[in-house]
Amino acid sequence: VQLVESGGGLVQPGGSLRLSCVASGFTFSRYAMNWYRQAPGKERELVAAISYNGGTTTYADSVKGRFTISRDNVKNTVYLQMNSLKPEDTAVYYCNGYNSWGQGTQVTVSS
Repeated sequence: VQLVESGGGLVQPGGSLRLSCVASGFTFSRYAMNWYRQAPGKERELVAAISYNGGTTTYADSVKGRFTISRDNVKNTVYLQMNSLKPEDTAVYYCNGYNSWGQGTQVTVSS
């Protein structure tokens, strides 16, 4: 099983980024997927989750209305579109599913 994130980087407050996570080694279309994040000195927290077919999504209160999780079951990829980014969104973002974790991608929001 492998989860590979990409799309992180440095962005100014108010900017946008789209994270991607490509999955392999399991039947992606049968499993819910999640995005977590961990900021320095803080615990890892769930940011967004999506059901196996994309029909149900949930978000942390802190990102509702700004972030959107989606998936493409043909491409075995889950996305996190992040808009109106704030400095407090700075963290390492992790893809999670099938009891597995990606290596993480750094998102830094700073002017």
